[in-house]
Amino acid sequence: MEKWYYVMTIKKGKTYNKVTKAVITRHVENLKKLDDDGKLVLCGPLKGCPGVAGMVIFKTPSQEEAEELCKQEPLVTEGYATYTLAALQVADKENNYLL
Repeated sequence: MEKWYYVMTIKKGKTYNKVTKAVITRHVENLKKLDDDGKLVLCGPLKGCPGVAGMVIFKTPSQEEAEELCKQEPLVTEGYATYTLAALQVADKENNYLL
């Protein structure tokens, strides 16, 4: 059985340097809700990736649902960041690493 996760890469916008603690608080509240809803696999900031603030990995039944979650991210809705979304096919013990 195929298992997919959806990877949101949060890309810094031109006004990202103006992000306030209030914006970060809304961002974290959104992450908490995703986690409570069972849709958050992993998230965090990235180092060594110029122009990239961080990433969020979603566990959703479809890429369309993951896309909707990206559009609800406060950093995006408030204009501080943009995003890309990619589908990641999981390779693990359960599927013999896709062999």
